[in-house]
Amino acid sequence: MQICVMQTIRLLVPKEFSFDLCLQFLKRSPRELLHRSLEDRVIKLLRVENELILFSVRSGKQRIIIDLLNGKTSALTKATLRKYVHEWFDLGSDLKPFYVMARKDDLLKGLVKKFSGYRIIGQPDLFESLIWAVLGQQINLQFAYTLKQRFVEQFGESLEFQGQHYYLFPSAEKVSHLLPDQLLALQFSRQKASYTIGIAQAFADGKISKATLAGLTLTEAKEELMKIKGIGNWTANYGLMKTFRYPDAFPLEDAGLHNAIKNQLGLKSKPDLQRVKRIFKKYKGWEAYATLYLWRSL
Repeated sequence: MQICVMQTIRLLVPKEFSFDLCLQFLKRSPRELLHRSLEDRVIKLLRVENELILFSVRSGKQRIIIDLLNGKTSALTKATLRKYVHEWFDLGSDLKPFYVMARKDDLLKGLVKKFSGYRIIGQPDLFESLIWAVLGQQINLQFAYTLKQRFVEQFGESLEFQGQHYYLFPSAEKVSHLLPDQLLALQFSRQKASYTIGIAQAFADGKISKATLAGLTLTEAKEELMKIKGIGNWTANYGLMKTFRYPDAFPLEDAGLHNAIKNQLGLKSKPDLQRVKRIFKKYKGWEAYATLYLWRSL
């Protein structure tokens, strides 16, 4: 694919950053429509005010290089892309203290050595983050991607560029007006359809937003999210970890996390919740990153 670049933006990255490992994560499903992963870069669509902006992200020497592929090369566009990519790749987190702790821990030391520089690939859109968490409840990951693919194709905006379609996640406003039968037709369960529309309505009505949660403690933010039907402890923790980077937010009940601990410790069965809690006491303040590296071990 030959890419015509309109403008290039460069972002400094921390020493503890591996673009290659992050790109591997972004390549994990061929059904992913919200970005397109190539061998050395990822291409994504973003709305900036009323314009759909397509850009790519690739690695440079101690930098991330953002190539603007269409649209206006305005100061607002550049500032928006800088902010989005900074959040998307979690460039603001200083991982040095985490690595100091993890290198002394029997469960994590091998993982941080093997996957050094791996970061939480976020979802700066809180609505997207919460809906993705709902879609993934009680089903395998690949079917969750299938549901998301159908949902995005049906209700998301798209842009055609050089023969490829690029998509935005459906807006809360649009989803708030859907009927359950429209989601059931995509093979959503009745419960997932109800939760998805209900969460969208809460965003559309202004009951919840990224701005209303900004600055709250983890406990306060979880309490606000869990007032909405369909958002339980797991979903709230996932959204807060992926969107707000709360370092102590982690989905305690996650089956994948339990399997990772089982494998790393050589247990015959998955640990119960109390054992997981005891293990994670050692990681206070870094629960999200401990979870990330344990997930990566799978």
